[in-house]
Amino acid sequence: MALVSEILTKLTLSYGGEREPKCPTVVPAYDFNPEQDAAKIETAIKTKGVDEQTIIDIMTKRSCSQRSEIAFEYEKRAKKDLVSALKGALSGSLEHLILGLMKSTAQYDASELKSSMKGLGTDEESLNEMVCSRNNEELKEIKKVYREMFKKELEKDVSGDTSGDFAKLLLALVQAKRDEPSNVVDYEKIDNDARALYEAGVKRKGTDVTTWISIFSERSVPHLQKVFERYKRYSPYDIKESIRKEVKGDLEKSFLTLGIYQLSSKSVKEKVITRIIVSRCEVDLMKVRAEFKRNFGKSLYQTILEHTKGDYQRALLNLCGGDD
Repeated sequence: MALVSEILTKLTLSYGGEREPKCPTVVPAYDFNPEQDAAKIETAIKTKGVDEQTIIDIMTKRSCSQRSEIAFEYEKRAKKDLVSALKGALSGSLEHLILGLMKSTAQYDASELKSSMKGLGTDEESLNEMVCSRNNEELKEIKKVYREMFKKELEKDVSGDTSGDFAKLLLALVQAKRDEPSNVVDYEKIDNDARALYEAGVKRKGTDVTTWISIFSERSVPHLQKVFERYKRYSPYDIKESIRKEVKGDLEKSFLTLGIYQLSSKSVKEKVITRIIVSRCEVDLMKVRAEFKRNFGKSLYQTILEHTKGDYQRALLNLCGGDD
C-alpha cells in the first residue's frame, strides 16, 4: 500500500502547473435519476448491517453535480442530511472516501488542507503534496473555496502553521504565479535558470535558498524539466543529489517533490491514496493510469487490487474506472 501511495503521488505531481484537457475516470451517469438513487441509498443505509455495495456503486459512478442532486432528493425523502446519514452508516477508509466524494474537487482539497493544519501537529507531508501538485487555476479556486468554507485565508493559515524556508516556498506556490506552459521553448532562460541553481547551491558555501524558491515556484513544469536536464552541464551532481546536499527536512521534501522525484515512505498511507484518487478522478486520473502503466509495467487497477481489500477496494476500483 505504501508503494501505491508513493507512485501515485509522484505521477500526480508530474502534472502540477500544467494546463491540459481533463481526462477523468468519473463522468456524469447516463439516464441519471436522482430520486431513484436517493431511494436506493436510503434503503441501503437502513438495511441491517448497511448495504455498502449499493452506496459504493451509486456514489462512485456519479459526477459531483449528480451527487449533489442525490443529496437534495435524499433530504427531501429522509428529512435528514445525506452526509450525516453516511457518517453514521460507514466507517474507516471507506467513510473518508465516500464523504470526500460529496464535495467538489476544490472543496475536498480545501478540507484536506485545513485538516493537515488542524490541531497540535501540522501534517507537512500532506501540505507539501497538495500545494506542490496543484496548478495555478486549481490553487486560485482552492483559495476561494477555503475562504468561503473556513472564513480564513489559506496563506494566513499556511504561514501560521509552518516556518522558515519551508513556509516561504509554500507561500510562494500558494500565490499561484507559476508561469503557464508555452509552446515556445526559451533556451536562454533554461540555461540561465540551470546556471543560477548551480551558482546558488553546489558552487558556493551555503545555499541561496531565495533563488531556489524563486525558480522552483515560478517556472512551469515543462520548463523546470528542461532546466534539470541542463543543470547536469554545470553541476557534478544531478538536481536530486544537489537538493539532498543543500537542504534538509521539509524543505528538502518540497524541492524533491517539485523536482518530480519519488519520496520514500515506510508507513501504509491509505489517506494519501484516497486523497489522490478522490481529488483527481474527475480531473486527470485517466492520464495517471496511463502513465502508471507506462512507468511500472502494471496497471493501477491491478496494483490497487493487490494492495487493498473489502469495500474500500471496491470503491477505489470503481473510481479508477477500469483496467489497462
